[in-house]
Amino acid sequence: MELAGTWRKVMPYLAMVFLQFGFAGLFLISVASLRHGMSHYVLVVYRNAVAAVVMAPFALWFERKTRPKMTLSVPVLDQNFFYMGANNTSASFSSALTNVLPAVTFVNAIILRMERINLKERRSQAKIAGTAITVAGALLMILYKGPIVDFPWTRHASHAVSESGAHSSGHWLMGIFMILLSCFCWSAFFILQSYTLRTYPAELSLTTLICAMGVAQSGALALVMEHDTKAWAIGFDMRLFTAVYSGIMCSGVAYYVQGIVIQERGPVFVTAFSPLCMIIVTVLGSFILSEVITLGRMIGAIVIVVGLYALIWGKSKDHVHQIDKENNFDKQKTFELPFSATDANKTSSLGNI
Repeated sequence: MELAGTWRKVMPYLAMVFLQFGFAGLFLISVASLRHGMSHYVLVVYRNAVAAVVMAPFALWFERKTRPKMTLSVPVLDQNFFYMGANNTSASFSSALTNVLPAVTFVNAIILRMERINLKERRSQAKIAGTAITVAGALLMILYKGPIVDFPWTRHASHAVSESGAHSSGHWLMGIFMILLSCFCWSAFFILQSYTLRTYPAELSLTTLICAMGVAQSGALALVMEHDTKAWAIGFDMRLFTAVYSGIMCSGVAYYVQGIVIQERGPVFVTAFSPLCMIIVTVLGSFILSEVITLGRMIGAIVIVVGLYALIWGKSKDHVHQIDKENNFDKQKTFELPFSATDANKTSSLGNI
């Protein structure tokens, strides 16, 4: 029993760490493919198609008796906005800036009354302060550049490759806007997923439906926006690997695992592990893609991480408070029911006398 209880506590953390490694790979290979000419509209279509095909057999078999009917919307906008932003900036910058996602999710959760704030409680103060610090770190990343930071493996490398991937400052600002917009859409999807799972507790089927609807919606968008038929051509190359990897790992597996963790800990908890992904992408991006890291953006990323973990601390206290509340309710319920029955028997006996 103790081992099972420990595993239940640790499992959400291990699952989210696993996903961050998967997302780090997505940042790197997607930026590489987009810079080699792959259309982000087409990538979203293929990504959702691969995920739907892979997840459908599992959903049909394991949830064939528990699958209710439903209608839903899907995360097409956030994927397109993210790919546009990453293509106009860099893998390391986009992975760092997406760390504002927990703060955006927290604010949206407050607006939708999924989060309750009491300014007299320390955990609420920590969540508010963490959100403010996260936003400040994001602004610092955007507004302050600073000198280039050299890693040991990049000291002798040429800095001919600009951090913006040879994009103009206008494209860079557009990329920033697209990344922030994708964070808002991504946050809305997490919250929608949290609500949906309350009435549709079939994670595999939900993942398959999301990806299948994603194919239809992103396909319609791609047909309107992408007029070059050559953009749809794909062979045994980096484009195919990007579509398969992002579809299986970052759509199929990620949606399923996130759904399970959201049921356990809520949408804010799911978004709070992105700093690990940022660290992985920063190191590998400077090594593989020759991306430039500046002091201003490194300081901004550190500030974002500080804010994130203030937010995580507040959420962890929320979880402990909820467990204590449920335990106290169960104890009170267990105590009151026998007492009421006994009291009713005594009353009945006294009436007979």
